[in-house]
Amino acid sequence: MKCFQRIKCPYSKHRNPKSAPNLSEMSNSSDFINSKTSRTVKSSASATSQRSVPELYEEKAHNLRVFSFSELRNATNGFSKLLKIGEGGFGSVYKGLIKPPDGRGDRTVVAVKQLNNSGGQGHKQWLAEVQFLGIVEHPNLVKLIGYCAVDGERGIQRLLVYEFMPNRSLEHHLFNRMLPALPWNTRLRVVLGAAQGLAYLHEELEVQVIYRDFKSSNVLLDEDFNAKLSDFGLAREGPMEGQTHVSTAVVGTNGYAAPDYIETGHLTAESDVWSFGVVLYELLTGRHSLEQNRPKTEQKLLDWVKRFPAEGKRFSMLMDPRLENRYSLTAAKKIAKLADICLSKNRRERPKMSEIVESLKQAIKISEEGSPQQLSAPELVDDIAIDEPDQVYVSKSAERRMSHLAKLRENATAIGKRRFLIMQRAKVA
Repeated sequence: MKCFQRIKCPYSKHRNPKSAPNLSEMSNSSDFINSKTSRTVKSSASATSQRSVPELYEEKAHNLRVFSFSELRNATNGFSKLLKIGEGGFGSVYKGLIKPPDGRGDRTVVAVKQLNNSGGQGHKQWLAEVQFLGIVEHPNLVKLIGYCAVDGERGIQRLLVYEFMPNRSLEHHLFNRMLPALPWNTRLRVVLGAAQGLAYLHEELEVQVIYRDFKSSNVLLDEDFNAKLSDFGLAREGPMEGQTHVSTAVVGTNGYAAPDYIETGHLTAESDVWSFGVVLYELLTGRHSLEQNRPKTEQKLLDWVKRFPAEGKRFSMLMDPRLENRYSLTAAKKIAKLADICLSKNRRERPKMSEIVESLKQAIKISEEGSPQQLSAPELVDDIAIDEPDQVYVSKSAERRMSHLAKLRENATAIGKRRFLIMQRAKVA
């Protein structure tokens, strides 16, 4: 999906080759996301002891490996099209093999992202990724191994080197009809991992990080289908203490951005929570947030799902048909209710990501304790209490219909017997 607004940022043109980003230069440059000028200040007492992202980065920059351009060109066979595994607004992503820093031992499979020099947003996003991924460390965030930054006579080269994620993205497995359907329990485990990654960014770092572009295509999957958030190009440092939001240009992806952020440009952690709610419904339905090839009434996912509320008897019609009813109805309803809270119009009513993590753990427990539901007649399934183990209940109206059918069968049998006796008597006569 395309961004609904692109960041415009001029490139810095230096003729001397560079092997690493100059942080002091970044903090004074228009390319750097300046925390002092990008926030709405509510109090003059904004000077706190809280350190900024650049300060934290200076502490941990030594953990990143600095690559030469020739190293990465060789690692990708000259950026071969055969090794291209992705492409976006930033540029192209290639599968590559890098040698250990000392040159000894086996080579490691990596993903190499190369800046598209024709894209105005690339350099600013490259800086953001280096800084944010340089200070974070969590099992549900993709690991940045290193980078390459060279400004030479041949032009600007900006590259990032990540750990390789062999199972691509959540989007790839949810919507690619050439692949087997992603199993229900795997879906829950993936979305839990993504929630834990966001909770870490929002609540567990010294400085809050707002991801700003949460969507299924940015949830990557390793060989064991563990989820890891990627693509931090649009990430922003959260508001300082005493402030409620960050004022910024509206960027992101259509179908995922929170309406309050689009309308006001006020970025908060709750903006990420809204996007998470959208992905929860994608996981349940197997549908993209926006699908232009569907009938007009079904093109916008959030409008369509309103027809099948979690409390309603038609809820199971919302579920991804590729699951073939192999899912926990109780857990599915719990997740739908969680998604609805995430999608609250009032951002203050949306839950924290740590609360979402706990709700998802409960849903997984419910799903694992009960057997998958086999719902051959969804319209006969009554509402199920969210905290009860999985059971299928028959509604009162269904019981009445079944009782009525039984009486009809009894009446039909009685009538048939009477007719048989009449025929027998006629034969005797």
